[in-house]
Amino acid sequence: MLAHLARPRPRAAVVAGCLAVLAAVLGTEAHRAPTATAAPVRGGTAPVIAPGTPLWTNPASTTASAAAGLTGQARQDALALAAFPGATWFTGGTPNEVRSEVASVVSRARAAGEVPVLVAYNLPHRDCGAYSAGGARTAAEYLAWVSAFAKGIGRDPAVVVLEPDGLGIVPWFTSVTGEEGWCRPEGADPARAATDRFSALSRAVSLLDLQRTSVYLDGTHSGWLSVGDVADRLIRANIGAADGFFLNVSNFETTGRQLRFGRWVSQCVDLVRRGGLDPAACPSQYGPASPDDESTWERTDRAFADLYAAARLTPDPSRMPHFVVDTSRNGRGPWVPDPSLSDPETWCNPVGRGLGARPTTITGDPLADAFLWVKVPGESDGQCHRGTAGPTDPVRGVVDPAAGTWFPDLARELVANASPTL
Repeated sequence: MLAHLARPRPRAAVVAGCLAVLAAVLGTEAHRAPTATAAPVRGGTAPVIAPGTPLWTNPASTTASAAAGLTGQARQDALALAAFPGATWFTGGTPNEVRSEVASVVSRARAAGEVPVLVAYNLPHRDCGAYSAGGARTAAEYLAWVSAFAKGIGRDPAVVVLEPDGLGIVPWFTSVTGEEGWCRPEGADPARAATDRFSALSRAVSLLDLQRTSVYLDGTHSGWLSVGDVADRLIRANIGAADGFFLNVSNFETTGRQLRFGRWVSQCVDLVRRGGLDPAACPSQYGPASPDDESTWERTDRAFADLYAAARLTPDPSRMPHFVVDTSRNGRGPWVPDPSLSDPETWCNPVGRGLGARPTTITGDPLADAFLWVKVPGESDGQCHRGTAGPTDPVRGVVDPAAGTWFPDLARELVANASPTL
């Protein structure tokens, strides 16, 4: 479990498609998307986490447990990482089991006067059968699990990261730009799989719509889906009943890029809901900006400003979805691999990465609710083969531990290369 969670898709088709759509639409009147509604999002009206809200540090975390079985530098690294607030993952079990486990976590966090971050990770066809395969067998089984998860929270405050990759990897889905997804798992009905995924997430959001719970849906990250594609998926998954979306879970994109990307996604959702814009018309990192040249990203900033002006609207954070950013491993940004690797798997235990910003609810950005350590830093993404037959990782020269297993070499790099320094 807990493998990589965010495979970037090929950019060439995305860039071309977005530029074509953008050129066609910016000169015309924005048209209404049939799935949009104009009500304010829940997250803009009564946020559960506010600047200064203390996040829970679990004294019995998987990181602390790993430290107990280590010695020397490896133990010191694990103990250093265990000293910070991190997410607690729930990846299966019966409804009764997950209810009991969630209740235990939130009660211990309440006793400490802190707010826990909980990850619900149990969707059918999870990770499309890859390193983190698993999940509930049916939508009904999944929703019974989520209902029990919600009952475990009860009236206690909690932050819920709902299904990493749940919207980034949708079975049998054709995106708003017309691109057919690669995820086509066995046993999934091609005619219903995508609809079932959005329906399950939408219902899960409703079940978790508790008075003191902040719920965030998958917003992928700036190196993956386009802004309009993310916004379209969020709307289909009931973003209006959630507090917002999460970015960069288990990935390495810089915080600065995520803050900008998150603002664009929030603006796109806002313009779809209040201005009737087609999500496909939203500017993005792929156009008019160039994805690899941040000096061009102001073009997308200006394009959004023009769309707001044309719609006679003003961005209002109180009416827009907020977001959180996973900063657990992004201190050095993404890995640039050797071009000789046929499939570098840049998401999988990349070398030389570092911890990013420490978990906090003080971000300095009106739309960013928190920087979180969602992925457990120090745990392996899985056995990385990088286009070879394996099992040895050709970059690291070892067989990487299974997904979710403690990886001392990776932990050492994250601590040594932390930015800011640990």
